[in-house]
Amino acid sequence: MDAATDAVLARVQGKLGGTVAGLRRLSGGASRVTSAFDLEGPDGARRPLILQLDRHGGVSEGPGVATEAGLLRCAAAAGVPVADVVDVGTLPGDGRGWLVVERLEGETIPRRILRDPEWADARGVLTEQCAAALASIHRIDPAGVEGLPPRDPLRDFGALLDGLGEVRPALELGIRWLDANRPPSTRRATTVHGDFRMGNLLVGPDGLRAVLDWELAHVGDPAEDLGWLCARSWRFGGTGRVGGFGALPALLGAYAAAGGAHVDERDIAWWEAYAAVKWAVICALQASAHLSGTVRSVELAAIGRRICESEWDLFILLGMAPPDRASPSSTAAAPPPAPPPFGRPTAAELIEAVRERLDVELRDAGGDRERFEARVTRNALGIAERELRLGRVITAAHAQRLHGLGFEDDVSIRAALRSGSLDERLGDVGARLAESTRDQLLVANPAYLESPAA
Repeated sequence: MDAATDAVLARVQGKLGGTVAGLRRLSGGASRVTSAFDLEGPDGARRPLILQLDRHGGVSEGPGVATEAGLLRCAAAAGVPVADVVDVGTLPGDGRGWLVVERLEGETIPRRILRDPEWADARGVLTEQCAAALASIHRIDPAGVEGLPPRDPLRDFGALLDGLGEVRPALELGIRWLDANRPPSTRRATTVHGDFRMGNLLVGPDGLRAVLDWELAHVGDPAEDLGWLCARSWRFGGTGRVGGFGALPALLGAYAAAGGAHVDERDIAWWEAYAAVKWAVICALQASAHLSGTVRSVELAAIGRRICESEWDLFILLGMAPPDRASPSSTAAAPPPAPPPFGRPTAAELIEAVRERLDVELRDAGGDRERFEARVTRNALGIAERELRLGRVITAAHAQRLHGLGFEDDVSIRAALRSGSLDERLGDVGARLAESTRDQLLVANPAYLESPAA
């Protein structure tokens, strides 16, 4: 671990007594590092705890650890299943925040929860439990949580993309469509979790045990949380529209029965489209942590290539996705370039060799984290391999589509979309951009085009 983690743990030991044991890192996201440890007392008894520590220069859109700690306490009082707050503070000098909570038992890995037989009973009750938890969250008075920020859902997307140097015409079209089609709402602004989804839900055999990761909490429309839970990104291969496990009518019915405001299914459709854009922007933010050197991570780097998954989801929701998904014209055979002078092994063959080595490491990896990192690295190499093979012809096809629409490049079509000059042609423009998104998926994740939600 690093000096910052050591400093926090020294404070926790001094305040609570005991000795830190079994320290291990669980994840290293763009904004925080999460670690697990036990606080061992003189009698040998261990208290399981979780530490979340802000990264130096990390990417964060959240309210800060002090506000999050207050929100967790309010959530517990409202009946939301959450981990108890143990301690919270900031590091002297650099001001990074940290939060220590109780460590609860359960599973967070979505594919296990959605597929393994041992979670079958949990899957049967999760829809109702999630609805009840959300209704309780939305009853928390925002005025009682100091520092909880209000947020217009569409306010920051364009500025964030510009700040990252990302030019994504598909997202610009999505932002434009969302702004023009925002559903009217009479619901009062409430406390919104902001990231209520599979992966942030701790589940036991009896169902929901805790709602985790409140870093994106804010004041807004409660329908945002419901739509976010329904987003395709959080179904992880499951067939249910709600988190891969449930049906939307059941969620909305249980939410209303638990005291939640009325939410129409048509509103959820808008918030699902919003979720596609929001997750794409978050992917860009997380990739920027790697690209800027703040957090060098293959995982964060690879997340940047998942943006096209959310763009594809967006085009499906808007009815603009092309019907031909497996064999697009843009990947038709093209004249091969002149052979490079490097000889063999070629770049593709070197990538193949490294991937084969990773397959061995993946087979022999002892822990979940090691296996996950090996899979991410192997998948990143697969992206590079497919880009070497398909990149040139896909790039040419995208340029041809832009020229057909009357634009020289992505920057010029972005400007036109933002100005509103393409509002009367969004359907045609979206259809062409969707073809390019499909081609990007052939490099980034071809299987995404074949999954049930596609």
